[in-house]
Amino acid sequence: MGSDSEAEKSQQRKEKEKKKMLAVAPIAKPLAGKRLCKKTFKLVRKAAEHKCLKRGVKEVVKSIRRGHKGLCVIAGNISPIDVITHVPILCEEADIPYVYVPSKEYLATAGATKRPTCCVLVLTKPTKGELDPSEQEKIKADYSQILSSASLGDVLY
Repeated sequence: MGSDSEAEKSQQRKEKEKKKMLAVAPIAKPLAGKRLCKKTFKLVRKAAEHKCLKRGVKEVVKSIRRGHKGLCVIAGNISPIDVITHVPILCEEADIPYVYVPSKEYLATAGATKRPTCCVLVLTKPTKGELDPSEQEKIKADYSQILSSASLGDVLY
C-alpha cells in the first residue's frame, strides 16, 4: 500500500513538472537546468537575507540603468511575456549575465516574498550600508560558482 501511494505521488510530481515546463514562454532561453536552478535559488535566498536583491521588473530595470552589476534571474512562465521582453536586452547592453528559471513561484519563494516575482537582480554588494566581509565573500563565491558552472555546460548569457 505504501509503495503505491509513493508511486502515485511521484507520478503526480512528474505531471506537475511537465505542466510547468509547458507554461514556459518560448523566449525563455537560456533556461536553467535542475542543478543550475538549485544553485541559483540558493544564491537568491542568501542575497535576500543580506538585502542584496532587487525584486520586480521596475526595480531591476532601475538598478541596471543606474549601473549596478550582478546576476539577473528571470522567470520563464510570465504571462503576458511582453512584461519582461526588454529585460534581457538591457542586461546584454550592460554586460550583466542573466538566466531564466521555470517558475515565478519558486523564484518568489527563494526571494523571501509570498507574491510571485517576474525577475530579480542579485547584487554582489548591498546598495545601502555595508555587509560583513565574510558574508559578502560567501555571496561572491556562490555568484562566481554559478557563472563558472554555466561555462561547464549550463548556459547563461
